[in-house]
Amino acid sequence: MPSKNADVPPPPPEPLRVPVADSHTHLDMQSGTVEEGLAKAAAVGVTTVVQVGCDVRGSRWAAETAAAHDGVHAAVALHPNEAPRIVHGDPDGWSRQGARAPGGDTALDEALTEIDRLAALAHVRGVGETGLDYFRTGPEGMAAQERSFRAHIEIAKRHGKALVIHDREAHADVLRVLKEEGAPERTVFHCYSGDAAMAEICAERGYFMSFAGNVTFKNAQDLRDALAVAPLELVLVETDAPFLTPAPYRGRPNAPYLIPVTLRAMAEIRGIDEDAMATAVSANTARAFAY
Repeated sequence: MPSKNADVPPPPPEPLRVPVADSHTHLDMQSGTVEEGLAKAAAVGVTTVVQVGCDVRGSRWAAETAAAHDGVHAAVALHPNEAPRIVHGDPDGWSRQGARAPGGDTALDEALTEIDRLAALAHVRGVGETGLDYFRTGPEGMAAQERSFRAHIEIAKRHGKALVIHDREAHADVLRVLKEEGAPERTVFHCYSGDAAMAEICAERGYFMSFAGNVTFKNAQDLRDALAVAPLELVLVETDAPFLTPAPYRGRPNAPYLIPVTLRAMAEIRGIDEDAMATAVSANTARAFAY
C-alpha cells in the first residue's frame, strides 16, 4: 500500500562538504523547473548533473538543457525499451508518446540518425542510456534492442563520447555485445545491477559502475557486495531520479538533491569517510564524461 506521503518530496539532507555530480538523472520527469531542481541540488553540494535522454524527443531536450545550463551535461540515446517500440509499435503508449504504429527497421534507423547528430554536439558528453532490458521486453523485442545497442556503441566510439549502459536482467548479453563490438574508452554501467563477480569483470575491463539509491534497499546485499569490491576509481553515484529514491525515503519522489543520502551510505559500505567518497566520485564522474 503506498504511504500517505508518497508524493511528498523528502527533506533536504545535510550538505556535502565536497561537491559531487549526479551521474544520471531525468530532470524532464521531475516536478518543478530545471532551475529549481539545480538550485536545490547545489544547496546540498550536488553541483553537476548528467541529464539522460531515453528517446529522440528526450534526447533533444537533454541537449538543449545542457546547452542552457553550465552545471548540466547531456547523454542522448534510445532506451533499450524504446527500440522495440519503434520497430514493433507501442499500442499502449507506455513511453509517454501515445500509441505508435510499427515503424520497422527504417524508423529505427531514422531515430538512430538523429541520436548520431545529437551525439556530435559539444555539450553532449555521453551516448546513453542504451543496452539491453529483458525485464520489460520479451523475446520478440530482443533483436531490435541488440541492433540498437550495437549502433549506439559505434556512435559513442566515433564521437569519442562515454557510453552509458542500461542493463536489466541481461548481464551476460550486455558484456558479450560490449566484447564483440569493442567498448568505448569510457563505459558507464548506470544503476549498476550486477553482483560482486560481475563487478570484478567490469573492473578488469575498466568500466565505471554507477550506484543509485537502491544500494540502500534492504534486499540489495548483492549491490553492496559489488560496491565493496569495485575499485574506488571506477565508482560513480547517481539518482536515476525520479526513480530509486534511497532509504528511508523509498517510494517517494527522487531528485538530484538526494545524492548525499546515497553517497553517505556508499561511504559506509566502503568504510571510508564521506569526504573521501565524494572526492573520488567527483573526480571519477569528470573523467568518465570528460568535462
